[in-house]
Amino acid sequence: MTEGSHGRRDRLIKEKRHDTYREQGKLSEPSVCAECKAFYKDGRWSWKETKQTAKEVICPACRRTADHYPAGYIEMSGPFFLEKQREILSLIRHIENQEKSEHPMERIISTEAEKDRVLITTTGTHVARRIGEALSRSYKGEYSCRYSEGEETVRIAWKR
Repeated sequence: MTEGSHGRRDRLIKEKRHDTYREQGKLSEPSVCAECKAFYKDGRWSWKETKQTAKEVICPACRRTADHYPAGYIEMSGPFFLEKQREILSLIRHIENQEKSEHPMERIISTEAEKDRVLITTTGTHVARRIGEALSRSYKGEYSCRYSEGEETVRIAWKR
């Protein structure tokens, strides 16, 4: 069998990254999320209102939250964590509020407490990484950050 003038046709084109919640095409501008009221204008999401009439859509962060499909996982454990849990969770909420004020798509989805650990899930990788780095910087301990191959997901583990 010969290749012909067009080359091989049986190879697959691999995507560098695949994010199910990234918009496939451009949204009509301006748009507003029907749930969280974030605005989409000039190709990005923000909290700044527009005076124009906006089309209602559901933003990627609200869709991730509704589908329980996080982009970031933060697992915290250890005796020090259990002792200072209230203080550490307060720091995490503060970081989330800072990040969310500038980037509406970066939010905490849930905080699940078990007897010896807490798992926090986030809508974006940036807020998860920022929380993990703040824990490591503020309280030291064992910190690891792993990005999943081919997916837009990060797993943070912090223990002390």
